[in-house]
Amino acid sequence: MWARQYSSIAHRIGRLVRSTAFLPLLFLSGCSAHSLSRQFLIFRPAGPLSATDLRFTIFDVAVMLGIIIPTAIVTTFFLIRYRKANSTAAYDPTWSHSNLIELVVWAVPLITVALLAYYAYRGTYAVDPFHPRLLKTAQSAPGGTPAPPLRVDVITTDWQWLFIYPRQHIATANELVIPRGATVDFHMTSATVVNDFFIPNLAGMIDIMPGMRTKQVLVADQLGTYKGYSANFSGGGFSWMGFKTHVVGLKHFQDWVQSVQHSPVHMDYAQFNTFAKPTKNIQGKTFEFSDVKGRLFDQVIEGVLKGRVYTTQLPPPGSA
Repeated sequence: MWARQYSSIAHRIGRLVRSTAFLPLLFLSGCSAHSLSRQFLIFRPAGPLSATDLRFTIFDVAVMLGIIIPTAIVTTFFLIRYRKANSTAAYDPTWSHSNLIELVVWAVPLITVALLAYYAYRGTYAVDPFHPRLLKTAQSAPGGTPAPPLRVDVITTDWQWLFIYPRQHIATANELVIPRGATVDFHMTSATVVNDFFIPNLAGMIDIMPGMRTKQVLVADQLGTYKGYSANFSGGGFSWMGFKTHVVGLKHFQDWVQSVQHSPVHMDYAQFNTFAKPTKNIQGKTFEFSDVKGRLFDQVIEGVLKGRVYTTQLPPPGSA
C-alpha cells in the first residue's frame, strides 16, 4: 500500500517537473540580441583586442556546447529507450566491453582538450599586453591624420583611479580620455591593494598590484563613452570605484589636453598622498590636474615598497 502511494506521488512529481522544465525560457523570451548586448558589454567590442577576446570566448563556449548538447541528448535517449517500462529494449547480460565506446570515451576528451589548448595559446598571445600580435598600430582619425601612440600611467587607490599622461604633464581622476585609432599603452600600479582594470568594450581584465608594474594596451575603433571599473573587491568604496572612458577624435583630444594643462590644480607626490586617502566616490566626481611631475608613477611604487600606506582615519574615542 505504502509502495503504491509512494509510486503515485513520485509519478505526480515527475509530471510536475517535466511540465515546468521550460518555464525559465519564458523569462528570456523578451530578451533580444540588442538588449543582451546592452547588459553584457563584452558583446559590443569597440576595438580589435576586445573583438579578439570575444571571438575566442565564443569559440570556447561553442566547443563545450559541442560536448554538453550531444551528451544531454544521448543521456535522454538512453533514459527513455532503456527504461524499465520499455519491454522492447534489448537486454544482454553477457555484454562487458565495446571498442567503439572506449574510442569515443577517450578520443573526444583528448581532442577537445587539445583543441582548447591550441586556441587558448593563440588567444593569449594575440592579446598579450606586452607583445600584442593583433594590435592595430595607428589608424587614421576622421581628418586623415594618423593618431600617434599614447602612454597613460594608471594608479589605483582606495577607491579612485588616477590617469597620468606623462608626455602631456596632465592627469585626471576617475575619467579617461583617449583618441580614436591611437595605440594606448597603459603602465599600471596600485598604491593600496590589488585591483582589476577592466573596460569590457575595449580591454580585457588585468590585475593591478601594489608596488609592482603591469601593462595593458588597447585601440578604440569607435567614438563613444564606455564603462570602466575595478573587477576585484577592495573594501567599502569598491561599489563606486568606476570611471568613464571617452573615445574622441584626435582634434577633440588635443583641445582637451590643452584645457587640462590650464587647470589651476597641480599634482605632485605630496598632492597624491592627499588624493590617495580612502575616498568613497559615491557621486562619481572627476578631477583634472596640470603640471604633473614626471616621476610621480615611480615615486608611488617606491613609496609602497618602503611601506607607505593610506589608512582610513578613525573618529576620535568617545565621538558620536
